[in-house]
Amino acid sequence: MKTLQFETRIERPAGKVWEVLWGADTYNQWTKFFNPGSRIESDWQVGGRTVFLDDKGNGMISTIESINPPFEVTFKHLGMIQDGVEDLTSDKVKSWSGGLERYQLSEQDGITTLKVSAAMDEAYAEMMTEAFDKGLQTVKELSED
Repeated sequence: MKTLQFETRIERPAGKVWEVLWGADTYNQWTKFFNPGSRIESDWQVGGRTVFLDDKGNGMISTIESINPPFEVTFKHLGMIQDGVEDLTSDKVKSWSGGLERYQLSEQDGITTLKVSAAMDEAYAEMMTEAFDKGLQTVKELSED
């Protein structure tokens, strides 16, 4: 596993950036670089259920390890959904299960620093770096609009 790290400075309060990251109207705008039609379904509870899905309903099963809106959320990835079948135990899933994806926002004088770290299989690092770079630029643009 490799942990990618990203940081961007956004000239808006943390609450606004949080809304852009997780809002129903904006989430798919910045995550389209990972997969067009992306959506998140979550109960937003520690230990609860969160799924990251594409437009076909395939994706990752996760849980929230910690959350402190609008300053931090950490997702722990547990498995995948493919063609309606949940997989939490295959060797493929076990190779990355437990990986963390953390979003940290800190604010000073109305300017937010957004830091993201994401653990993943090294084979996906280049593709994910490009997607995060484009996605976080979109978060910045949507927040500052």
